[in-house]
Amino acid sequence: MIEVKSYLMGAWVSGERKTELVDPSTEEVIGSISADKPSLLPVLEHARSVGGPALRALTFAQRGAILKAISKALHTQRDALIEVSIRSGGTTRSDAKFDIDGASGTLAYYAALGAKLGETRMLTEPSEQLGQDSRFFGQHVWLSREGVAVHVNAFNFPAWGLAEKLSVAILAGVPVITKPATSTSILAFEVARAIVAAEVLPQGAFHFVAGSLGDLVEQLGPQDVLAFTGSADTGAKLRGARSVVARSTRVNIEADSLNSAVLAPGVAPGDDVYRIFLRDVAKEMTQKTGQKCTATRRIFVPRELADRVQEDLAEELSRVKIGHPGHDEVRMGPLATRQQLADFRAGVEKLVASGARIVAGSATDVAPIGVAAGKGFFVAPVLLRADAPGQADAVHAHEVFGPCATLCPYDTHEEAVALVARGEGGLVSTVYGDDRELLRALVLGISPHHGRVLVVSAKVADKTISPGLVLPSCVHGGPGRAGGGEELGGERGLRFYMQRTAVQGDRALLDKLFEAPKPSAG
Repeated sequence: MIEVKSYLMGAWVSGERKTELVDPSTEEVIGSISADKPSLLPVLEHARSVGGPALRALTFAQRGAILKAISKALHTQRDALIEVSIRSGGTTRSDAKFDIDGASGTLAYYAALGAKLGETRMLTEPSEQLGQDSRFFGQHVWLSREGVAVHVNAFNFPAWGLAEKLSVAILAGVPVITKPATSTSILAFEVARAIVAAEVLPQGAFHFVAGSLGDLVEQLGPQDVLAFTGSADTGAKLRGARSVVARSTRVNIEADSLNSAVLAPGVAPGDDVYRIFLRDVAKEMTQKTGQKCTATRRIFVPRELADRVQEDLAEELSRVKIGHPGHDEVRMGPLATRQQLADFRAGVEKLVASGARIVAGSATDVAPIGVAAGKGFFVAPVLLRADAPGQADAVHAHEVFGPCATLCPYDTHEEAVALVARGEGGLVSTVYGDDRELLRALVLGISPHHGRVLVVSAKVADKTISPGLVLPSCVHGGPGRAGGGEELGGERGLRFYMQRTAVQGDRALLDKLFEAPKPSAG
């Protein structure tokens, strides 16, 4: 039994009341987490008054060195963390690596960015002449906000989600209070323990809250920031928090996303592009048991290819072995919780009621490998088809968070663009094809509705990333339903945690104020 504790103001703290944590494959109780609703105001003040000044005193290069050490610490614990992920999250070994390596890799990327930014504590933009006077200039500078970053993470990536937000905030010079989702908190707890054990962060720079945040969000101020990953409903509640409305606490939200895969006209079955399209869609439906914010939910194909795509995708999905993730042959484990299982089944029913029909898989009929009958939160991948996608409203409005996607035939590329836009904002959409004019029309048509668009053509078919892979160098986020926020994106990610100020005055003076520091003699 593992007790998930909080790390607050330099000490590990237990809760008085406990909530049980279970193995989603066997439903065995494997741990507990606090069910208390504590007052975290002292933690908030400690982070502001102790952690913030300590981090801001460091240069980007020094903060980057901290992230490098944390990345190495997680990599050292990689094998142990994989085992924790398998048991507490129901992930396969491959999916566990995806989460944990994503965490250490993102930390390493921002460590390298810190080294590149060097021995300075600010970011600057090119100065501009103001008016006709050649001496009067304006200079935009970015400085660390003098508050705290509160991170509320989702259950699906307990390692990567924590590390992704942490790496950017720490490099920007802002202390962190991070809260994991309860259901998969054991892995987040072990990641937090590795971070603390590395002994590289200044006092007060990192706090880990196991369980409820209490009224912490309401206590945030104008220098604080709040970053949330989770459901659109919870995101909407956070946007309405008193701190956000009355004190303009900065908030970043990543929420639901009905991501799309679009097969362009002219792609023939058997082509390399078609092969990669099938591979990607099947992977995005089943990796992490479809519990990814970037997973493909809608599949748009030319109508004349719909039957062939349905047949080929069904065959791809039928090869996925489902069961206890500790078995080597298993490629998809359970959903994370009993509630996720209930929501998945209800979601599939909602799509069917909207006009889609199940053409492969089942939300109820599955015989998982290596699991006692009736145990675990297992489903098979479910492929639906909506032959009149314009009328199937729920397909474009409701995300079934699991291994589920809907095949939507279209007649023209203009119709495909319009149907993709019905999702009202997504994290990523992928376009597969080779006709440059069609690709241009599709990419330009859907880009305003997404944070990222991946284009897969024959020349990069075997070199491109999977659509669900989030690279720290590119922006992660999306408009509308996806939450309207942005994370990562290299140096761009730092700006959420920093304040841009226009400083106006004598050009020579500004140049002196904001010139890069000279290297030390050593």
